Parts: sequence; C-alpha cells; structure tokens
Amino acid sequence: MRLENILALTHGELINSPFVNSFENIVFEAKAVRRGDLFFAFDETMIEDAILNGAYGVVFDKPTQISDSEIAWIKVKDLQEALKRILRFLLIDKEIEVYECDEIILKLALQVVTEPNFIALHGDIKTLYKTLSSLENKANILFSPALTSSDIFTNIKKLPHSCNENINIIEQTLFETSFIYDNIFYERQLISPFFMPYLEQLLHLFKVLKINFRLRKFTPIDHFEAVFTNNNFEIKEFGTSDKVLIFEKNSAFIQKEIAFLQKQATWANILYVIPHTAFDKLDEAMQANQNILTYKSENEIKNLLRAHNFHFALIVGVDKSILTKPLVKQTQISLFDFS
Repeated sequence: MRLENILALTHGELINSPFVNSFENIVFEAKAVRRGDLFFAFDETMIEDAILNGAYGVVFDKPTQISDSEIAWIKVKDLQEALKRILRFLLIDKEIEVYECDEIILKLALQVVTEPNFIALHGDIKTLYKTLSSLENKANILFSPALTSSDIFTNIKKLPHSCNENINIIEQTLFETSFIYDNIFYERQLISPFFMPYLEQLLHLFKVLKINFRLRKFTPIDHFEAVFTNNNFEIKEFGTSDKVLIFEKNSAFIQKEIAFLQKQATWANILYVIPHTAFDKLDEAMQANQNILTYKSENEIKNLLRAHNFHFALIVGVDKSILTKPLVKQTQISLFDFS
C-alpha cells in the first residue's frame, strides 16, 4: 500500500520526509517484520527491533523518538482507530456477507466446526486485521456489535428469521440438554436449554447459507455459567452439590434468565443477585420478586448469599472469579438431578 494512501486512511501525520513511499504488509509484532513492512507500534518498546528487521515505516500514537529518518514515521491519534479505517477500506471490494448477532450466538458459533468460508469473528483489532485482511471472496462473517465494532463493515445484515422450531429437545435439566436437529441426536450436551433459542438461530443461519457444520462438545461461554459449590463457596465437580451459583456478566440478559429459571425450576428456592443499577431495568412484575437482591459492591455478594437459603443463585454483573478459592476445572459426571 502506498504511503499517501496510508496517510489518507489513518488521518495520520507524516513526521519526516522519508525515502520510502510504499509498504508490503502491515505488521504488529517486531519479530514478524520483513523488509518493506509497515510496523504498527502497539508496543512502542519494539520499534527499534522492527526497524532492525527491515520496517519501512512506523505508525505510532505515543511520544516517540525518530531514530531512522529514511523510513516513514506516521503519527496518529489512536492506533486502533487507524487500523480500523484501513481494514474497512480493504473490505470494501471483497465479496463478503456480514451478519450481526448478539454475543451469546457469537460465542456458540465459536464452538461449532464449520467450513473455512464461514468466520465467527472475535478478538482484538490486531486479530481482526489478521483474519479479515487475507479473507477470500464469497466469505460469510458473523460478528457481535457487543464484542466487535460495527464500523469495520459497510453493509451489515440481520440474521434470517426462522418461524419453525428446528431443535427438538428430548431431555433436559437446567444445565444439560439432549436434542435432535436435522435427524441427528445430540445426547447429554453440556449446554443449558436456556441457550437453545440462540443455538437454533445459529443453525438456521448455517442452513440458509448452506454452510456445513459439526457440533462438538460444548464448554462454558461466560453466560449463564453454573458453578456447583458448598456452603463455604468452594468449587465442587459438576452435579455433586445442591447449591449452584449461576454467573452472568452481562446485565442485558437478566430478564430472560430470570424468566427461564422461574419457568424451569418452580420447585427450587432461587435468589437473584443483581447490581443496584440494573434493578430499574426490570419490569414491574420482576421488581416485586422478594428474592431479587441488589448490591453496590462486589464485596457485598457473598454476605447476601450467606444470609439466605437457596438452591440456585443467579449472580449478575460479575463472573466466577469472585470466589476466593482457586477454581478447578468442572467435569461432567451426570445429569443434573437433586432427587
């Protein structure tokens, strides 16, 4: 890419008058730099190594000492924004279809094996650039605006709507599901039936796009994550205790998760521990629920839990790292059953 194009796209300022006027590739790690590359200095301590490896230019957003006047030194306001503008330009001429979804669908998609022309997009801007800059035409991209800036793309589509219930749930507990999809039986998958509507939307997208896929073993996706524990909040293996903490970092899913638990576990004593800032976002019926407890500080959560008896506690706004004991990997040993 030519120097003048880089300056125009990044809104950058050329600090010196270099001898170079074009670059081979954009690189972020000094050890990966080859002669002719443009180095984006996310780590400014690596600038000198990048130059020694043959960088023809350095893009930076922090005060930097010019050490080689023959190469281009380009100052920008923000490296991430500058790289985002370049990426957007590179994608304009590519024949790609871009679909947006919520973060649960995106994280489920990351656990599905698909064809190379389908990409569930995730990662920081450097990872996104590496993935998208080499993208072939006719690719399909799935991204979540909650995780990736939509500014990268010029044309974004909604997920195709499915009127049919394509997933047939055969057996379920709160945290495991056996189901049939397209005549294939998936037995005792470690995925809560709470996620089935999200999975169904994803599988319908594959069907519409004619993308071959394979479901592998599901693992926690940082949403509605069940942690089995004892009264001292020590982590136990999956299914081995009758006290379960359910962690949900994103407050946007509170209402759906409360409604799910109220419907699926009518027999259980359930606490809902939520940030006080999220209480007003609940509908009136849920606000009247006496089992909804609010906190202002994470330090209050354990005291709230200790003060109440419960089978399940949905804890919103934090993840399982609030537990003081070292976390151990939970393994699936049986269907969830308190009887």
